[in-house]
Amino acid sequence: MEEPSQLNLSNATVDTGSVVGDLRLHEFSSRVFHNKRLLRVWLPPGYDLPENSGQHYPVFYLNDGQNLFERAASFAGIEWQVDETADRLIREGVIPPTIFVGIDHARQERLKEYFPYRSVNPVVLRPQGSRYPKFLVEEVQPFVSQNYRVAKGAQHTSLGGSSLGGLISLYAVMAAPGVFGRVLLESPSLWVANCRILRDARRFRQWPEKIFLAVGTREAGREDKDRQTVGNVRELERIFRRAGLDDRRLRVEVAEGGTHSEAAWAARFPDALRFLFAR
Repeated sequence: MEEPSQLNLSNATVDTGSVVGDLRLHEFSSRVFHNKRLLRVWLPPGYDLPENSGQHYPVFYLNDGQNLFERAASFAGIEWQVDETADRLIREGVIPPTIFVGIDHARQERLKEYFPYRSVNPVVLRPQGSRYPKFLVEEVQPFVSQNYRVAKGAQHTSLGGSSLGGLISLYAVMAAPGVFGRVLLESPSLWVANCRILRDARRFRQWPEKIFLAVGTREAGREDKDRQTVGNVRELERIFRRAGLDDRRLRVEVAEGGTHSEAAWAARFPDALRFLFAR
């Protein structure tokens, strides 16, 4: 990867399509993964106003960046509506002005990057997910911090994702303790490698200050699989509770009839932000 100072704002494309607000697109090269992807940086209202030039902002990193802001780029043409939701909640004073960074997945390499463990079903014999925390902490965060006015510290830094993006978010907060103060886990793929992430989580203690965890009851399309999916999330909830997370720090939603889809995650995103940023 080029040094972050060389990947500056002159290389950013400003998205003027269907996005609400100011979305900057950066082609980003990674030395960790030896590939390129887009970083999608959404700036809060008023970021560029002269009177705000000295203000530094919380930052929320979200995986599967293709699915966050634009239907044209997202899976099945459905997006999380991060821009619309964030813009509304910021203007209403519900959450503080925050920078949202969508980290695109690596397309054909998505499974490898989001699997932290070897797997036989599906077959992922050379997973690269163990490198993902290094990618976040040593490459993505420095780039964003050097090019945007980001507030420092875990209390100002959030991470989240859905499905495998939720799995790798959970893995990252354990691999890089003390870096992320808030985490959003939507329908995390806890089943990977026979639920190894749950075994690892039982031994972990330094959890983020606030966690939003959610799943639907109709995610797998089969009754037995649906029960197992919800059961895995309930087990993760028990792990968090045993580690001392009370209702102020942890919120768990099991959405009756909820599916494994961008539409479901978009619908819960406003409540997730309200909880994670509640004072």
